Amino acid sequence: MAGHSKYANIKHRKGAQDARRAKVFSKLGREITVAAKLGGADPAMNPRLRLAIATARGQSMPKDGIERAIQKGAGNLEGDNYEDIRYEGYGPGGVAVIVECLTDNKNRTAGEVRTLFSKNDGELGTTGCVGFMFERMGEILYPAAKASADAVFEAALEAGADNVESGDDYHEITCAPDQFGAVRAVLEEKFGEPEKGGLIWRPKISVPVSEVVAASVIALIEALEDNDDVQSVTANFEASDEVMEKLLASG
Repeated sequence: MAGHSKYANIKHRKGAQDARRAKVFSKLGREITVAAKLGGADPAMNPRLRLAIATARGQSMPKDGIERAIQKGAGNLEGDNYEDIRYEGYGPGGVAVIVECLTDNKNRTAGEVRTLFSKNDGELGTTGCVGFMFERMGEILYPAAKASADAVFEAALEAGADNVESGDDYHEITCAPDQFGAVRAVLEEKFGEPEKGGLIWRPKISVPVSEVVAASVIALIEALEDNDDVQSVTANFEASDEVMEKLLASG
């Protein structure tokens, strides 16, 4: 399994014990606010807002926090003006990294992201320098206990998904970006609200790395994720499941 995919799913599995829940909720709220501002405060008419709310619920974000974020986006409460921005660069071992942010100050965020790359044996590059190594796709996660692998596979296939991977913890369904809404709607009708869903970057080219390099890459990812403006980080490193479990268990 690709290292970053393994990393992301283990981190998600351990999310309920994450001591930095306030930071997680802040980032989820920021996405809800931006979605509401761009597409309106009605989730039924705003797919990005609907997805942001579903993701927040999957992370156990309190209902009043979700509502405040919507009201900020609708202009009913005071809030900052955020915009999307993506950074690309290289991590330890030549690993490609994509960083997606929501910021109210591009100069501040650019400086902070550049510093985090430099301090963790990486280098911030120009837009597009590594993007060709990734593809955009939709991802939906259901807990393994929600349904059998066969049931999820059959439903996802009928809904128009491209692939389903079932493991001990999750069913991971992936699809084309323009099919995400339709696939999610069908699966939600059959299995209820997913635990996690959204558009992700999936590596087309993966870089095998040693345990030492994997540890350095994870350190860079976690430093970036700890930044308030960073919404997601994706890297194209590849390591064994055993190495990833070991490194994340010791983290």
